[in-house]
Amino acid sequence: MEAVSEILDRVGYNGIAVEVPLGEGDHLVKAYLPYDRVARVKVRRVRDALGHLQAFGLGPIGRPRLRRLLDENWLESWKASFTPIRIGRFLIRPTWAAAADPGDAIVIELDPGMAFGTGLHPTTQQCLAALSDLDLAGRSLLDVGTGSGILAIAAAKRGAAPIVATDVDELSVRAARENFEHNAVTATVLEGSAADVSGTFDVVLANIVADTLRAIAPDLRARLAPGGTLVLAGIVAEKAAAVREAFGLDCVSRAQNDDWVSLVLR
Repeated sequence: MEAVSEILDRVGYNGIAVEVPLGEGDHLVKAYLPYDRVARVKVRRVRDALGHLQAFGLGPIGRPRLRRLLDENWLESWKASFTPIRIGRFLIRPTWAAAADPGDAIVIELDPGMAFGTGLHPTTQQCLAALSDLDLAGRSLLDVGTGSGILAIAAAKRGAAPIVATDVDELSVRAARENFEHNAVTATVLEGSAADVSGTFDVVLANIVADTLRAIAPDLRARLAPGGTLVLAGIVAEKAAAVREAFGLDCVSRAQNDDWVSLVLR
């Protein structure tokens, strides 16, 4: 497997992927290549190199299988799966979906692009449920790891102000700014994390994985105003206690959806 991985890594775009069987079975090594004028040459070189491995007694190795992926098909199928969804007080609607009567829901129109945050993931839903219950009117808010901007938009539509949103990913920053503009809400969007923001906030949101939350816990606490509320999500259940301990704050509420836990601390 290591030898095959090395060969495919020479041609793969941004590395390779290895699927390891849970029990008996074959390992599967995948590489993704741009479909351009040199793709056939690369495939031929891979086949030749894999053939040489057999001569050294490394095998058996299955024959390479090729499949062409069409970007436009992936994009359209993804859009079809992202349909309007009601979460707490909010109705999340993709920008390409037909408008309908939202009833009493607060509408958020979203085009996440390549950023995280469509409202479909349990961690995003947990944060939206928390934002539905909190008193946000006139309260300052920081959203760390904003992704598509969905949580900051939800807070803004419930009256939170001023709002600062950050993300370490440039594409997410761009997507968030576009979504803020589309929803006619105001926020300052910065590339970075909690350590790159000055001042304190009444509410701090962070929907990030547990290990990162623990690593930046001092920065998040430093941004929280006295008596403020901290909403954390992206935490797998077995790491919830360690995350809570890292912050040392009182737990107001804990919610669990499948294996994901969210915490509201104060």
